[in-house]
Amino acid sequence: GIKTAILVGGMAAQKQERVLNRKPEIVIATPGRLWELIKERHPHLSNLRQLRCLVIDEADRMVEKGHFLELSQLLEVLNDSQYNPQRQTFVFSATLTLVHQTPTRVLQKKNAKKMDKKTKLELLMEKVGIKGKPKVIDLTRKEATVETLTETRIHCNTDEKDYYLYYFLLQYPGRTMVFANSIDCVKRLSSLLTILNCDPLPLHANMHQKQRLKNLERFAERESCVLLTTDVAARGLDIPNVQHVIHYQVPRTSELYVHRSGRTARAANEGLSLLLIGPDDLINFRKIYKTLEKSEELPIFPVETKCMTSIKERMNLARQIEKAEFFNSRAKQHNSWLQQAADALEIDLDDDMFMGNEQEESQKQKMLKGMKKQLKHMLSQPLFKVLMKTKYPTQSGKLLLPQTSAGISESALGTVSKQQAKKKKSMK
Repeated sequence: GIKTAILVGGMAAQKQERVLNRKPEIVIATPGRLWELIKERHPHLSNLRQLRCLVIDEADRMVEKGHFLELSQLLEVLNDSQYNPQRQTFVFSATLTLVHQTPTRVLQKKNAKKMDKKTKLELLMEKVGIKGKPKVIDLTRKEATVETLTETRIHCNTDEKDYYLYYFLLQYPGRTMVFANSIDCVKRLSSLLTILNCDPLPLHANMHQKQRLKNLERFAERESCVLLTTDVAARGLDIPNVQHVIHYQVPRTSELYVHRSGRTARAANEGLSLLLIGPDDLINFRKIYKTLEKSEELPIFPVETKCMTSIKERMNLARQIEKAEFFNSRAKQHNSWLQQAADALEIDLDDDMFMGNEQEESQKQKMLKGMKKQLKHMLSQPLFKVLMKTKYPTQSGKLLLPQTSAGISESALGTVSKQQAKKKKSMK
């Protein structure tokens, strides 16, 4: 019988106001929209002195300098004019006690403080406005990631990342989240994987909130699906049974690595995290490794090299198609804009002002059609050959047909643990 209200930006504020009119006991909100409604003096949010519990999730990110200005304004009000001495404040995050080593050049400066867990928590409590000595409950492990998470890596050149990503998605279907550091990278991967019939779902900050939620729903519904995302999905998402997290680019901080990897292996379930490490990622990778105090090296993810030739052929052709389609759409946009401007000014344009001509266009379309046909034929061929496991082709009267795709029983986790067992055996 407890009523709740959800207040978030990017959605209709009027509907959220109507929900608040029902006087819900619990309000779950993002700082921006909540502060907006408090400033508009919504009756249900007018007397915050009655507030009994304040919960700040992902607190380390929320009170970072330069982020969530509305939250600091809200905390100011709650700790000043609307202060309630009986109120309890709860502060949560998976990376509250995670501390980076301060660079020597910073420590050499005057008044430079060496940051440790205690100092970090004290600073955080000060920003949140917690008075008195808070109770701290620390459930994190030394490595900051959960025990049920298997962490792996692949070292490769930057242009080879596409090959390993495509290989993994084909060989180990399931619910997979792929993280990149930029929106452009997500868009490029989305185009490539769509051409290769992987049906990816993109998620980034330039999308409307409704579209983001729709893609998240689709991802949660499908048993085998790829979500291509930036760090907007690194925190606060609880999607059941995400089996794999792939870091297409190594995250810039150890906090981001912990939160990204935390999308899998949730609530005692097992999960796998894979880092694709290119030459540009090495600095970030070493920093993360040092901060998280990993006692042993991350295992290298095993790859069947005999499949890679076919993978590269498919991917290289998809890249050519993606490039051609990108230039085509850019030329169309340019020509359309030019034509509209000319029509508005009532002037005629010379043909050489437009990008490409009819003959060139027709030739390009012909080439594109040919490449698509070639790729379609490639995609129809089985990539992973399955060997018969029994002496006879039939067993108990049923013909066992080899599967063409990776519906093979072995999971990514199984492959890694088998490799680890072999390694231990050979060491003994």
